[in-house]
Amino acid sequence: MPFYLPYLASLAVSIIFGFSFMFTKEALQVLTPFQLLGFRFAGAALLLTMLKLAGFVKIDFAGKPVKKLFILAAFQPFLYFICENVGVKLTSASQAGMMIAVVPVVSAVLGAIFLKEYPTKAQWFFICVSVSGVFLIVFYQGSLGGENQLIGTLILLGAAFAAGVYNILSRKNSLEFKPLEITYIMMWVGAVVFNVLGITQALATNVSFNRYITVLLDVRAYSAILYLAILSSVLAFLLLNFSLAHIQASQAAVFTNLTTLISILAGVLILKENFFWYQGLGAILIILGVWGTIHFSSKDKKQSITADYANKVVIKKT
Repeated sequence: MPFYLPYLASLAVSIIFGFSFMFTKEALQVLTPFQLLGFRFAGAALLLTMLKLAGFVKIDFAGKPVKKLFILAAFQPFLYFICENVGVKLTSASQAGMMIAVVPVVSAVLGAIFLKEYPTKAQWFFICVSVSGVFLIVFYQGSLGGENQLIGTLILLGAAFAAGVYNILSRKNSLEFKPLEITYIMMWVGAVVFNVLGITQALATNVSFNRYITVLLDVRAYSAILYLAILSSVLAFLLLNFSLAHIQASQAAVFTNLTTLISILAGVLILKENFFWYQGLGAILIILGVWGTIHFSSKDKKQSITADYANKVVIKKT
């Protein structure tokens, strides 16, 4: 397999997630956060199940330690999305961007500790360059002000930690599970958990179950859910799990910073938002950081990634 395919997969994930903010913003005008998450993951889970039943995809957990995937799902999507939503509510979207931008650093540290994947000094430098580009963009967006509350900041750091742990667990589980199998469990856990939370919240605020469901008739709701379920959930997480099966967690995670860049481009080109100098400079730093992180991984490591993991699987089976 060409070594660049996992990097292309990571790039595609960043593009999909970058555009997802527009759909999320539109859907939240008529849906609560838990409703949106519940419908999103339910749509994704049902799609994968129909493809499985129709025989288009093969998902087989026979003899496999499925419990490990539930542990992974506890961090992503459950803990991550809980922390992200609560953190944004207590602080601001800009501050959330700053905290989530440390995911590559968290992934690199955890990868070195648990996977013995040690980034080179040059890679550490370019990871920091990429993160600094995100910091620059969100800092100059000017919404940090009085919203910088300690509790919200700690919760957002919890989201970054959850994303970092997910990257590590997904890479480790790739020894025993296919990317599609990992994604399948994640989608069903998200569908069940977030819909339970959404329905509970609705009933607590005197919203009937019928009204909870019929809101899907709104075009802003179902168009967003189709994008978020099919692309942002099924395709994006499938590509992400594929990427994490073949490249270091720190390298895959640095692509998350491209999401900020893509979301800005979507706003400028589609929503006709203003584009400022600090966004341009931040974009350059992000792209430079991603390039450097990939470029300064050794050539031998790039070429041996797939073979190394294949050997590990064989050893584990015997």
